[in-house]
Order: sequence, then structure tokens, then C-alpha cells
Amino acid sequence: MAMKTNGALLKLEEVNKQFDGLLAIADVSLCLYSGEIVSLIGPNGAGKTTILNLISGVYPPTSGEIFLNGESITGLKPYQVAQKRVARTFQSVQIFQDMTVIENVLLGLHHRLRSGFVQGMVHLPAERKEEKRAIDQAGATLEKFGIGHLAYRKANSISLKEQRCLEIARSIVSAPCLLLLDEPASGLNIRETEEMADIIKGLRQQGLTILLVEHDMNLVMSIAHRIFVLHHGLKIAEGSPEEIQRNPEVIRAYLGGTHNI
Repeated sequence: MAMKTNGALLKLEEVNKQFDGLLAIADVSLCLYSGEIVSLIGPNGAGKTTILNLISGVYPPTSGEIFLNGESITGLKPYQVAQKRVARTFQSVQIFQDMTVIENVLLGLHHRLRSGFVQGMVHLPAERKEEKRAIDQAGATLEKFGIGHLAYRKANSISLKEQRCLEIARSIVSAPCLLLLDEPASGLNIRETEEMADIIKGLRQQGLTILLVEHDMNLVMSIAHRIFVLHHGLKIAEGSPEEIQRNPEVIRAYLGGTHNI
């Protein structure tokens, strides 16, 4: 099913999600345009990660429609959404700890390679041309994140910051058009968070459109073009960082009226 989406890359139309009768997301509509960094903010339990799960196919919406490039992706399975060039990361880093860094990135190419390729490539048989191309691509992606020198280290031996970079590298190695980032700065210190902000801005400069869920308001305000605010599953505001900082309803709902955003 296709529809007019006013040029939006991603569009949610009156999306609802219920769990056991509890309405987790209520009539949420939003859109992202190509080349934007858009952030979802809100208190814990506001529904931010649920939105990412709905877009990426982890959950089907109870009602409403989700469109990518004007085509409905409502109810598709995660692998089908990934084939539409949507990638994501998670609140808790989800990498294969006992595999090497480069093996983790190679897994991000699995749906673009022939059946059985990933299983055969874990031991890196150099005679395969397809494998060499994939390894070269994975290595180049790691270099972009400054962790190319860690390619053959076990993933469980690198720092949290490096693991977060690895997870993003695995997500973008297959050249997605839309990247969903779920709290990429979680657990990072101030300097590392600033570096993550630079990484996200760099991804956008390379042509990625990014939907960011993040609690670090300094990060959000420094890189987001637009912000959507969720509270108890409802979208209560949207606008530029400056508009959100001045919005009285956001201040009341998100920070209890006692802090500056």
C-alpha cells in the first residue's frame, strides 16, 4: 500500500499499540525527512523504545500505519524491515561478545550475501572473493569509527564506547537509508558523549536519516533538527530544540517544572 507522504522518508499515522489492554502508544503521528536527525524524548516509560520497535517490526501496531518512502511497512517482520534499508541499535549493546569485532560487522551484511555465507565466513576462508569484498567493506566501516585497529579483537575485550561504535558500524555497513538509535550515549562519560555526537552528525553528513532516542539532553539539543516529546504514550509536543526548551507543557511533563531542558 502506498500513499502521499509529502516527501517524508518515514511517516507514522495515528499509530497505537496495546499490551494486554494497556495503551502504550496512543495516536502517535510523526514524520522524518531525508537527511534529518530527529529525536524522541520523554520520561522513562513514555513509549520511546516502543516506537522504535514498531518501526523496526519487533511489534506490529494495534492500529495506524507506518510508511517508508511512501510504502506501508506496517506489520512487516524485522528482517523484512531491514531489507527495506532500516537499521537500528539498542539500549543495551547487542553484539556477539565471543566473536571478533570484524565478525560482528560482517553479520550486518548477511541479508545482502548468499545463503550460508555468514556461517562459512566465521573462520575467514580467504579464498572466497565475496568474503574478501565483505571483509574489506567491514574493515573500511570500522575505520570510519576509529576502531579499525580492533578488528580482530574479541568484542568482549573492548570498551563500552567502542562496543557502541561497533554496534552502529554493524548497523550501517549494509548502507541503510534510516538508522534508529536507541540511547547511544547510555553509560558514556562526558567526553565520550561529545564524541558520539560527532559520530552521529558525521553519519548524517554521509546521507543517513536518523531517529534518535536519548536521555542526554545536551546531546539531543546539540544535534537534533527536530524533537518529538512523548509522555505516557502521547505525543505532547514537537519542534526545534529551541521551541522544545521553551515549551511549558514539556517542562512540566518531562522535568516536573523544576529543571531546564
